[in-house]
Amino acid sequence: MELNSSRRRFLGSALSLAGGSAMPLLAGLGASANANAASDYKALVCVFMNGGNDAYNTVLATDPDSWSQYQRYRSTSNTASISLPAATSNGGVQRIYPTTIQNGRNFGLHPALGPLRLMFDVGRAAVVANVGTLVQPTSIAEYRNGTALLPRELFSHNDQQSVWQSSQPEGASYGWGGRIGDLVAAGNSKNTFTCISTAENAVFVSGRTMTQYQLSPAGVPSVLSMNGTLFGAHNHPLAAVIAPSSRNLIENEYSAVTRRALETQSVLAAAMAADGAGGIPAPSLYISPITGARSVNPLAVQLQTVARVIAGRRTLGVKRQVFYVSLSGFDTHANQKTRHSELMGKLAHALAYFDQITGNLMGVNMREQVTAFTASDFGRTLVSNGDGTDHGWGGHHFVVGGAVRGHDVYGYFPQIGLQHGQDVGNGALLPNISVDQYGATLARWFGVPPGHLDDVFPNLKNFSTRNLGFMG
Repeated sequence: MELNSSRRRFLGSALSLAGGSAMPLLAGLGASANANAASDYKALVCVFMNGGNDAYNTVLATDPDSWSQYQRYRSTSNTASISLPAATSNGGVQRIYPTTIQNGRNFGLHPALGPLRLMFDVGRAAVVANVGTLVQPTSIAEYRNGTALLPRELFSHNDQQSVWQSSQPEGASYGWGGRIGDLVAAGNSKNTFTCISTAENAVFVSGRTMTQYQLSPAGVPSVLSMNGTLFGAHNHPLAAVIAPSSRNLIENEYSAVTRRALETQSVLAAAMAADGAGGIPAPSLYISPITGARSVNPLAVQLQTVARVIAGRRTLGVKRQVFYVSLSGFDTHANQKTRHSELMGKLAHALAYFDQITGNLMGVNMREQVTAFTASDFGRTLVSNGDGTDHGWGGHHFVVGGAVRGHDVYGYFPQIGLQHGQDVGNGALLPNISVDQYGATLARWFGVPPGHLDDVFPNLKNFSTRNLGFMG
C-alpha cells in the first residue's frame, strides 16, 4: 500500500511537469459544457498586476468635490506629492465620459493610459469599480465591529494574490481560471493547451483536472535535442531516460510522461504563429513617459506569445483557452509617482498592442473572441505614506475586448476621502464588487453553464448579483 501511495504521488508530480492532466476531464460535465458543441473560439486573458495596483491614480474621480479630496491627501506640504496633474488641453489626467452617469461625477485615467482611453472611447474597454476579495456582502459597520466574515490574510501580498486567483490564501491548489478550464476542456481536442501561463507558475490557471501549460514570455522553451550523439561520439545520455523499461512500472510511466512532454512541445512549437515577419508582428518599443527612453515591454512580449498561440488554435484543436500574463512592480511604497507612471505606460502600451493584433490576427478579426481583464493583489491607500502608498483592499479594473460593453464604468464608484462608507482606514477601500462576481461575469460570456458557476466561484452564492453586465 505504501508503494502504491508513493507511486500515485510521484505520477501526479510527473504529470504536472508534462503539462497534462492526471485523469479524464470531467466526463460527466461534458454534455453541459457549451464549448463542447460550439463552433466558435473564445479566450480569456488575465493580466495580473503583481504588488497591488494604486487604483486612486489609475481611474480618478475628477468632479470638484472628489478632486479636492484627492489633492488634500495626495499633495500635502510635508510629503512628496503623488497627485497627478489635472486634465488640460495639453495633457494631464485623460478625461473619459462614461455612458452611465453617476450623480454628476466626472472621471479620468492616468496620463500614461492614453491608449487605453482611446479603447474606452470606441467601446472596447470598460472600468469595473472597486473590485476586491469578499466572502459575502460586507458593510463598514460589520468590518469595524468584527462581525464580518472576511477573506483570510487581508493586506498580505502572497495570500491576496492567491485569494484573487483561487478564493483561498497561499497554498491553494487550483484557481478559477483553471476551474473554468476544467469545465470547457471537453471541447478541445488537445486539452493540454486549455490553460496557459506565459509568466510565473500561477494558481489561477491550475484546475482540479487541468494542469497549466507554462511557456516562457517569448514562447515555447527549447529542449536540448536528444537526436544523434553527444560531443560527436556517444549517444545522448538523456535518450536513455525516455527509453521504455519492461521491469519497472515507475520508470515506464516516467518515460511516457517525458516523451509526452517532448511531443507536446513539438506540437505547440509547430502550431504557433511565427514571431515577426509572416506571423505575429513584434510590439513596438515602449517609450517611457518619464524619460522618453525606449525599451522592450515584457508585458507586450507575453501578449505577443498569447496571440501566437491563439493564431494556432485550429492546428491545436482548441475552442476555449484561458491565459495568464503578468507585470510586476506595483508595490509602490516609495517613489510612486515615477514608478507607477512607468507601469501604467507599460500596461496601456501592451493592451493597445494586443487590441491591434487581435483586430487582425493573421487576417482574421478576433476581438470579439478574446477578452483581457486586469487583476491585482489589492488596491492601495488614498493617504500618502510620504513618497508612496501602503496596502489597501478594493481597486478599479479594466476589461478589454470586442465583446465588452465598453465606454462605461460598472459598479458604484466610491467617495474620495476618509471616514466614509467604504473607508477601512487611510482610504483603503472596502470593495463593493467581489472577485467572484467579476469572474462569474467573464465565465458566463466564456460559456460556463450557470449551474456550474458556484463550483468555480465558492462565494458567489452569497451575492444576489451574479452578472455585472459588462460582457455582451
